[in-house]
Amino acid sequence: MTHSLRFGIMVLQHLPYLELAEHFQVVEALGYDSAWVADHFVDPHAPDQPWYDGWTLIAALAARTSKIQIGAMVTNIIYRNPAVFAKQIQTIDHISNGRVGVAIGATTDRDPSHHMTGIPVWEISERTHRFREFIEVVDQMLRNPKTTYQGQYYQIKEATMIPGPIQQPRPELTLAAGGPTTLKIAARYADTWNSFAKFNATSEEGFNMTCQRSQLLDEYCAKIGRDPQSIRRSFLSGLTADKPFASLQAFHDFVGRYQEIGISEFLFYWLPEAGHPVMVEQGLNGTCITSRDMLERIATEAIPALKK
Repeated sequence: MTHSLRFGIMVLQHLPYLELAEHFQVVEALGYDSAWVADHFVDPHAPDQPWYDGWTLIAALAARTSKIQIGAMVTNIIYRNPAVFAKQIQTIDHISNGRVGVAIGATTDRDPSHHMTGIPVWEISERTHRFREFIEVVDQMLRNPKTTYQGQYYQIKEATMIPGPIQQPRPELTLAAGGPTTLKIAARYADTWNSFAKFNATSEEGFNMTCQRSQLLDEYCAKIGRDPQSIRRSFLSGLTADKPFASLQAFHDFVGRYQEIGISEFLFYWLPEAGHPVMVEQGLNGTCITSRDMLERIATEAIPALKK
């Protein structure tokens, strides 16, 4: 199975709402495939900065766009009930006329969402077990008009979903996974697997880590009898030391290198000129789109050539 190239933009929700809406409209008008916000209770790297709830924003932005896929990269399971979340997906899929993107991650024990919402910090085994159950509930509820589920951490009884989502058999699931346990979950349930290597990795470290994870995903798919090529591979750029926006050639080289290991979706941060505090601190500003001119040039010059 060959997956077409897709390009998406991450916009952090520390801007005023009307500016965020304008950013999404600009990204849509330029022809990008998707636009995303983050999903934490606060910005985990700058908790005192202005910040809005991810899925509330997606509902509002769905009403201000008309073509582009929109979602939260990635949904935080710490303070979300999976049945309620499935209902949110269903609702926004109708608001957007079938454009909602669903990306989910297991999060980390470092996320301040835990103590800010009164949720105990989970041990790794509990976190990954919750991640699996969360995915199973969402998957079943989006597929069926009525769902009963009895897990260790989540239980629902005859949860009704009428009408079902517009996207059938359900909206595609993007699962963020890096370790063996979460990659096994992605192998079973993901339509798209997303990776971001590790924060502030060198170019080589990021590439090698992504390659190793992708190979593990292949192995886990094979063990359960699933075609590994049925899963799209997605990479969130901006957190490694790569400089894809140094020139058009640098962008082509960056995308081409990751394409060779099966990555077909690329997500890039669009940050203001001043950047993000943690990226400034760690010297990562050059890894992101920092101006509308750059956003436009990538959309009008670099991406069409790559897709062609």
